[in-house]
Amino acid sequence: MSPSYQDLLATAREVIPEVEPSEVAPRVEAGDGPLIIDVRETAEWDQGHLPGAVHIPRGFLESRVAGATSGTDQELLISCASGQRSLLAAKTLADMGYTNVTNLAGGFARWKQNNYPVEVPRILSPAQRSRYSRHVLIPEVGEEGQLKLLDSKALLIGAGGLGSPAAYYLAAAGVGTIGLVDDDEVDESNLQRQIIHTTERVGMNKGESAKEAIRALNPEVQVNVHPFRVNRDNVLDLLEQYDVVVDGADNFPTRYLLADASLMTRTPLVHASILRFEGHASVFNPYDGPCYRCLFPEPPPPDLAPSCGEAGVLGVLCGVMGNIQATEAIKVLLGIGDTLSGRLLIYDALGMTFTELKVRRDPDCPSCGPNADLQLRDYEAWCAGVGSHDHVGATA
Repeated sequence: MSPSYQDLLATAREVIPEVEPSEVAPRVEAGDGPLIIDVRETAEWDQGHLPGAVHIPRGFLESRVAGATSGTDQELLISCASGQRSLLAAKTLADMGYTNVTNLAGGFARWKQNNYPVEVPRILSPAQRSRYSRHVLIPEVGEEGQLKLLDSKALLIGAGGLGSPAAYYLAAAGVGTIGLVDDDEVDESNLQRQIIHTTERVGMNKGESAKEAIRALNPEVQVNVHPFRVNRDNVLDLLEQYDVVVDGADNFPTRYLLADASLMTRTPLVHASILRFEGHASVFNPYDGPCYRCLFPEPPPPDLAPSCGEAGVLGVLCGVMGNIQATEAIKVLLGIGDTLSGRLLIYDALGMTFTELKVRRDPDCPSCGPNADLQLRDYEAWCAGVGSHDHVGATA
């Protein structure tokens, strides 16, 4: 005969200690309490929970608990509505090898009845939960991460080959504010690779065209169009408004300008470049890894650095590299995973190969080194090979 529900509870009580809210409340308030795992369903969690609790619905406990804990010997307190589901959940954790597990007697209901502090989480609306449901299912993102994305601000330099896919996917992901810097107009030759624009919008400013596409995709996203060329007069004010910069520039003066400005404002910079069949990508976290000039201390001679307009580019290559940028930007915003900081990813579309090169901080880097004299310079003249020590004059 199979054991009844009451039999299971009785068995669990034999091995799982229970603690009263009065025992644990002072520790929670002092910030030195156990890790609290709330196993209620999402609708219950949304009504409030113990301060600092981690939400893992009972049905996902076995698959997600390892990602929420530091090891099987960590002190855990399991909570539910009344203390019964959590008791069985605690028994499951004990069976999995967790050695320091207790159950909250009376659960959240008793905690609340005793007027102990309760956190009511900010939650996604039903429409948002439906739109971003695949993100919410990922433990590394979840509802908390999605809310963080909705509060985030990403600046894209250029709404062209790289900016088009990056902006589209950042908007789809729910990055709440997207800034688009581009003074150019949509041209028919752009449509082979700049997928955010359409034939009907030829002649429109690229930022405004991208804004229309993003509005149709995700009306909640705030799009700030900056229909001008980024230069040393506006770059610092611009970057300070955003949490991450996605570099889709097509010229070296702008890349070096952004590299220096990101260090000055401490704004993470997600870099990519494309030409013909090859793409490069990296992430530059200011003073926490190499910067752009650690990788490229000096610009190449102009005759060795043709533009896509001169040498051509495979259209779909832009999609691959732009989406890599969007992926890295999301990881930076959420603080998850291993970004490309300290690595240069090289993609060869003809050979369908990815090559990774290690990049280390240069102790003598003229931009991020200890003796760096970081100033915004005349990047156009510097990249052209003249006035390399001039810090005044033309803009990028």
